[in-house]
Amino acid sequence: MQKAPQNISPVNHKMNWFQKFLLVCSGGNIHILRKTPSEWNKFAGIGGIVLFTAIFATLSAGYAMFTVFDDVWISIAFALLWGLMIFNLDRYIVSSIKKTGTWWNQILMALPRLILATFLGIIISKPLELKIFEKEVNKQLNTIIQRNKTQLQAEMKSRILQQSGPFETEKKQISAKIESYQKSYDSATVELEKEILGKQSGLTSGKVGFGSNAKRKSELKEQRRQDLENYQKQIAPRLEYLDKEISKVYTNIETERNKTETFEDKFNGFAARLQALDELGKNTPIIGIAAAFIMGLFICLEISPVLVKLISSVGPYDYLLDKTENDFRLYAKEKIEKGNAGTHWRIDDFKDNLGK
Repeated sequence: MQKAPQNISPVNHKMNWFQKFLLVCSGGNIHILRKTPSEWNKFAGIGGIVLFTAIFATLSAGYAMFTVFDDVWISIAFALLWGLMIFNLDRYIVSSIKKTGTWWNQILMALPRLILATFLGIIISKPLELKIFEKEVNKQLNTIIQRNKTQLQAEMKSRILQQSGPFETEKKQISAKIESYQKSYDSATVELEKEILGKQSGLTSGKVGFGSNAKRKSELKEQRRQDLENYQKQIAPRLEYLDKEISKVYTNIETERNKTETFEDKFNGFAARLQALDELGKNTPIIGIAAAFIMGLFICLEISPVLVKLISSVGPYDYLLDKTENDFRLYAKEKIEKGNAGTHWRIDDFKDNLGK
C-alpha cells in the first residue's frame, strides 16, 4: 500500500534587518530580491562596498572641510551631506547597470560609470592621503611658507629700490654737490695755512705772515665757507623732504610685508596641503608611491560594485527584473494602443454624426 504524497510547504526565506539594509544599499529592487534569495549574498556584498565607500567619503569630506573652515560643526554637516550624496550616486551607478543585452552593450553601458567611479575614487582618496601623511605635509608646508617669505622679501626689496630710487639718486646728487663745496672750502683753508706759514707752492708766495696774499686767501676761504653754508641751508628742506619720502616708502612696504607674512603663516588650507603633498611625492619617491597605492585602493573600492555587476553571470534577479520591466512596457503599449483606438473611434463617430 502506497503512502499518500505529503504536501511540501515552500521554504520561507526571511532576511534580517542587516541583510535588508545592505540590499537597500546595493540599489537593487527589494521586492524582486525577496523572491530571489540566491542573489542576496551578491547584492549584500555590493551594498557593503557602497556603504563603506560612503563612510570613507564622509570622513574624507569632513577632514577636507575642517582644513578649509576650521569649524567642527560645519565640517560634520558638510561631511554628512557629501557622504549621503556619494552613497546615493553609487547606488544609482550600480543599479543602472542591466545584465540584459550583449556583452559589448554592457561594456558600453558600464564605461561612463567606470570613469565616473574612478573620478569619485580620486576625490575621496586625496583628503585621506593628506590625513595619513599629515606630519610630513605639515613639515613641507613650513618649508613652502619659508620659501614664500624669502621670495616675498626679495620682491619687497625690489619694490623699495624701485620706489625710493629717484629720491636716493637726488640725495646722492645733493651729497656730491655738498662734498664739492666742502672740498673747495678745505682746499682754501689749506692754501691759507700754507700762505701764513710761508710754504712755497704754485699757489702761495712763500712769505711768512699774514700779508696781502694771505688776506686774499682768507677772503676766498670765507667766501667758500659761505657758499657751503648757504647751499646747505638752501637744500636742507629738500633733504628733509627726500628723507621723509624714503622713510614713507620703507614704512608702507614694511607694513605690507608684515600683513603678507601674517597671511603666509596661515598658508595651511586644503589647496596648500595638496601642493605640499604633490611636492612630497616629487621629492620623496616612497611617499609618492604610497600615495599612488592609496589612491589606487580607493579607485578599486569605488569601481568594484560596477565590476561585480559587470562580470557576474545573469541570475534570477536579472530575469525577474527584465520580466517586470517588460510587463510594464507591454502594459504601457497596450494602454497607448487602446487609447489611440478609442480616440480614432470617437473622431470617426463625430464625423459621421456631423455629416447627417
